[in-house]
Amino acid sequence: MAASAQTPAEPKVGLRERKKIKTRMAIREATYRLIEAQGYDATTVEQIAEAAEVSPSTVFRYFPTKEDIVLTDEFDPILERELLKRPKDESIVDSVRHVIDRSLELAFAEEPPQVTRLRLRLQVETPAVRSRMMESMSVTGRLMCRVIAERTGRGADDLEVRVYAMALVGAMMQATMYWAEHDHEGDLRDLVLRALDTVQHGL
Repeated sequence: MAASAQTPAEPKVGLRERKKIKTRMAIREATYRLIEAQGYDATTVEQIAEAAEVSPSTVFRYFPTKEDIVLTDEFDPILERELLKRPKDESIVDSVRHVIDRSLELAFAEEPPQVTRLRLRLQVETPAVRSRMMESMSVTGRLMCRVIAERTGRGADDLEVRVYAMALVGAMMQATMYWAEHDHEGDLRDLVLRALDTVQHGL
């Protein structure tokens, strides 16, 4: 899921940052075109660089691995920022539910549906992408630990905080994988909210 819309309250992006965003988007778009045409494994970083009109070293500067091109989005910074804005007396799951709802709305507005489906399909079907995704979960998990610690006054490294954070992250990941595995039937937003309900209320 990607969400990169800029709200009016945020500072304007400078020229240098706009160039970086343009380059990152060009690399992603080239990657998606090549993968759709010839498959993930047949697509090389050299081909991506040529299609995006950049050097291979530039590709690696923005994305450490080919898998990161598929997985990297602007979701984590938005998630942390927006969660910290939620009322202190609101439950963590309710806060996540609110932010996810808004983030998915932005994601679908910013990213073409076919790109979203391709990215999620690759996460399910491509072992290298799926393995890298599992690694990236720890990054989002640490983010959630910070938010939960700030909200509850507990340590970010407390066992209970870590368990609860990864339960939330795992719920969101499983919802997106379920959607991809079932040919994108139904509404992804509804599935994510269902998954969060399961964490909150159990089976």
